[in-house]
Amino acid sequence: MQISKLQMLDNDSCTEESTCSCCAIDFFEEKPPLWRRQQIIKGSSAGILLLGGLLTEYFTAQGTAALAMFISVIAISGREILKKAWSSLISRRLDMNCLMSIAAFGSFFIGHAEEGAAVFFLFFVAETLEEYASDRARESIGKLLHLAPETARVKRDSGEVELHTHEVEVGEIIIVRPGEKIPLDGMIVSGHSSVNESPITGESLPAEKATGDDVYAGTMNEEGYLEAEVTKKSENTLLSRIVKLVKEAERKKSATEKYIDRFARYYTPAVIGIALATFLIPTLFLGYAWDIWLYRALVLLVISCPCALAISTPVAMVSAITSATRHGILIKGATFIEALSKVRAFAFDKTGTLTKGVLEVTDIIGLKGYSPEDVFTMAASLESRSNHPIAKAIMRKASEKDVTIQEITAFKDIQGKGLEGVIQGKTYYAGAKNMFASLSIEMPEELIHFENEGKTSIVVADDDSALGIIALADSVRDNASEVILALRRWNIKTEMLTGDNEKVAQAFARQIGIDDCYAGLLPEDKVTVVNRLIHGFDHVAMVGDGVNDAPALASASVGIAMGSQGTDVAIETADITLMHDDLSKIDYLVHLSRKTMAIVRQNIFVSILIKGSLTVMAVLGMINLWVAVGIGDMGLSVAVILNAMRLTRVEK
Repeated sequence: MQISKLQMLDNDSCTEESTCSCCAIDFFEEKPPLWRRQQIIKGSSAGILLLGGLLTEYFTAQGTAALAMFISVIAISGREILKKAWSSLISRRLDMNCLMSIAAFGSFFIGHAEEGAAVFFLFFVAETLEEYASDRARESIGKLLHLAPETARVKRDSGEVELHTHEVEVGEIIIVRPGEKIPLDGMIVSGHSSVNESPITGESLPAEKATGDDVYAGTMNEEGYLEAEVTKKSENTLLSRIVKLVKEAERKKSATEKYIDRFARYYTPAVIGIALATFLIPTLFLGYAWDIWLYRALVLLVISCPCALAISTPVAMVSAITSATRHGILIKGATFIEALSKVRAFAFDKTGTLTKGVLEVTDIIGLKGYSPEDVFTMAASLESRSNHPIAKAIMRKASEKDVTIQEITAFKDIQGKGLEGVIQGKTYYAGAKNMFASLSIEMPEELIHFENEGKTSIVVADDDSALGIIALADSVRDNASEVILALRRWNIKTEMLTGDNEKVAQAFARQIGIDDCYAGLLPEDKVTVVNRLIHGFDHVAMVGDGVNDAPALASASVGIAMGSQGTDVAIETADITLMHDDLSKIDYLVHLSRKTMAIVRQNIFVSILIKGSLTVMAVLGMINLWVAVGIGDMGLSVAVILNAMRLTRVEK
């Protein structure tokens, strides 16, 4: 029996931090199609009136009709500009809207009404294009809001109950059929399927999911029937955290953005003063015609409008954040893109970051005439009674090899040393070498070889001698060596920080090509090392996954967390999160950050060069208001926007 119980929730009942698609309409609010937008309707009307006024002025003698059309252009396209200009005057913080308003009304005053109308119209078009560019840059992030369904099927004693996701509690069982999106984060308790996690992790291939695996809200169940136990409320899902953090990232400005903001604050009053001097000095002291020099001063005002300069950095930063999100990387603010571009050293945690944090059997050798298969069967039989991570690794291998587990009697778990048990009437041991000191069993020479390789070794023995060795190691993450090599090509030094002993750490560092490593570190020691690296390299990135890495992540210039297996503390502390734990994304991140800052520098340089050249031409009377607005303002703004939006297509 299926019961439908969908309760509609009032938006007011949800907090501002709520991120479901029905409650978060104020964040990245979806807008109507382009042709229906108010700006397009206004722009089209103003454009038609401006064209009509120009045709009327040049082909008829209806000067009054043309003037009326030009005034209408200002009324339609200049309303918001004038309101902003008035607000800036009241607050005594002059901005680009003031520059445009002064230039436009000055043009009307000296008989160039068509150019005054054009100033407002073209500035309106430039601002509309900026807004459209920002919408496009945020588009893929905004779609996150609509990834997760608003309702979930919950398994109850009476059957299936359909509830709003806000009503589903942690611990309840949700049902997801093939072809449906997973509504909440959870752990599979029944079923097997492949799940498309690309919207969250950026990974294109579906992930195989079975009992015990985690699933995330907004991902697509492609094949099988799944039942999952809810592990997080709707407002705390991975998807919700991504949207919240992106929202915060939009508010965080880079150092370059802040500098340009401060520059623009003083720049506008200075420009008005220069334009006033351009008008007054030639007319009052040199006796030149006032109308000519007033016109040149107005052209200077328009050219000096810092629109392109002001938008050059934020559009680039938003484009970069969007590009990273599409690749399964969450950057919490523009400031971290700029900081990453300056990084000269990367510090990596070892376990769970450079490695998968899971032990795997790497070597099995037999001694005293015993075959590797016999040794492993004895070890697996003993380890089947233990829950130690080493036992789990051996049992996974035993499952792969279809090993038959022998009957165990008189089993003993010797804490911190190993295991003892009787198999077919004979006592066997499996444990670390410190277990056998009291048993007077000599350790085989082969054990030293595995220790030098940094591997964990288990000795299998009877009452008389060692019968074999099983070596285990933490498996290296895919692409770890390639990432270290890529960072070296960027002239970035790599360091490894680990709590492992010196011998294990050095062996692992040599294996993947790390430049240097620090072993035997506690969490506070990692902070000390990171601070020391910052003192030597100025800008240092730290990559980690665990609670013990959180202090170091916070201390680094840029903290990067592994998002899939990483702890909540590490993810919240870090500045950047790799949602799929893919180390290869670090190479992409460095490339993206440096390309972003290169584009920012290009935009700033081109803006200053063009505006500087046009300023000289304006003072010499070589250009008019049409050129000033069309090239020096709108044209330049469009150019820097298009250049910045190239970042949305960055691949590596």
